Amino acid sequence: MRTMRLVTTAVSALAVAVTISLAAPAAAQNVPADLSTLPPPDTSYTPPKTAWGDYDFSHTYQIEYINNARILLQRPESFGNRFFLTPEEFAKRLAAAERSDASYSAASDRGIGTSGTEGLADWIKSSTFAHRTSMLVDPVDGQLPPMTPWAKDMMEKGRSSWVPVQDFDWVSDFDSWDRCVSRGFPASMFPFRYNNGIRVFQSPGYVTIVLEMLGTRVIPLYKDKATAEAAGWPGNVESWMGDSRAWWEGKVMVIETTNIKSGDSVAGDGYSRAASPLNVATQATLPFNTTPMTKQARTIERLSMPNDHAIDYTLTYTDPAVFTAPWTARIEWVRDDKYEFFEYACHEGNQQIKDYISASRAHRKAVIEGTQEAVTLENDPSARFATIFDRDPAATYPNAPGGFGGPPPPPPPPKDDNKGG
Repeated sequence: MRTMRLVTTAVSALAVAVTISLAAPAAAQNVPADLSTLPPPDTSYTPPKTAWGDYDFSHTYQIEYINNARILLQRPESFGNRFFLTPEEFAKRLAAAERSDASYSAASDRGIGTSGTEGLADWIKSSTFAHRTSMLVDPVDGQLPPMTPWAKDMMEKGRSSWVPVQDFDWVSDFDSWDRCVSRGFPASMFPFRYNNGIRVFQSPGYVTIVLEMLGTRVIPLYKDKATAEAAGWPGNVESWMGDSRAWWEGKVMVIETTNIKSGDSVAGDGYSRAASPLNVATQATLPFNTTPMTKQARTIERLSMPNDHAIDYTLTYTDPAVFTAPWTARIEWVRDDKYEFFEYACHEGNQQIKDYISASRAHRKAVIEGTQEAVTLENDPSARFATIFDRDPAATYPNAPGGFGGPPPPPPPPKDDNKGG
C-alpha cells in the first residue's frame, strides 16, 4: 500500500564513498563516439573464483543510484534513439545529482543527521551506465513495445490501489504488492523508489539472489543450457518468482525463468490473479500495476562483472500474448558490501488492507447521505499514476521542468551586529 511503503535508511555515507573510490574516473572514455551504439557487456575482467570453481559474484549490490539519478525505464522523447547522453545532457544530470548530494552535506538546522554525502554525483562521474538515456535498450527507441489488444483491455479493467476512482470492498480490489505478497517477476529486479539492495550468495550448484524488498530467489546451477532447460518444472506448476535455472557461458551467468504466476488483475478468484511484470514504483513504466501475464512469459537474465565493483545485468522479457515484441533492459548493479538491509516488515496480515476497505465503505455511505463528495479523476490522488510523471533532469520536456527542480536558494546574508535596528 502507498501509505505503508516506508523508506528505510540503507546506505552508509562512508560505505558509499569507499565503494565509489574503487571506480575508475574515466567512465566517459567508455562512452562510444556514436551515441546510438550500445557496446556489448565488457567481459575482459576475470573475477576471482569460489573454492568449487564458479566465478565469485557473492557481494552486496544496490541499484538505488539508478532511481536517484532519474535514469528512467522508458527513454524520454528528447533523447531519440540514442543510448547515451551528449556531454551537455550529462552535465545537467551531474548538476542535479550534486544538488541532491548537497542535502546530505551537513546536519539540519535542528541538529538532525550528520555530515556526509549520498554519493550520487561520485557514482555519476565514475560510471559509464550513468551516461545512459534509459534502462530499456530494446526496442531501440527505448519504449516498451505496444501491448496486444487483449492485454491492454485486461490492464484497463484490472483492480489495484493504483487505479483511480476505484472503490475497495475486498482483497480482490488490490494487487499482489498492495497485499505484500510479491512485487512479482521480473518487476522485482528493477529499481523501485526505495529499498534497492541486492545480495548474491553462492554455494555448489546454487546461486541465491536476496532482494531487500519482498523476494528471495534460490536458483539451481546446471552444467549447460540444455541440462537447465530439461530440468524445468511441469507447465501446471507456477510461482510468483517463477522457475529459474542458471548456467555459465564463459564468465557470464545466464538465468532462464519460466512458469511465472500467470493471470490478471481482473479476476475475483485469487488463484487466477498475477503480479504485473512491471511495477508502477519503477520510474516511467506502465500504469496501475494491472498488466496481465500469461503462461508464455519467459525471461533471460545475463550477469557479468566488468570490474570488481559492479555487475552488468541484462534482462529480456517475452510474453507474446501481452507484448507485441520482446523487450530488453540493461542496468548496473553497484557493489557496496557495507550496504545494510533492514527488515522489510510488509506482510499479508497488515492492517492497511482492512483500513482501505472500511474507509471506502464509509465514504460510499457518506456520498449517499450527501455529506461527502464522490471520488472523481479531478480529486483522486491516484489519477497521477495514469501517466508518466517522472522526469530525467538531463532530458528536455515540453512545458515541464525536469529532474530535481532548480538550484537551492542562496543562503541569507550574514547578520551585521554593528547595525542598529
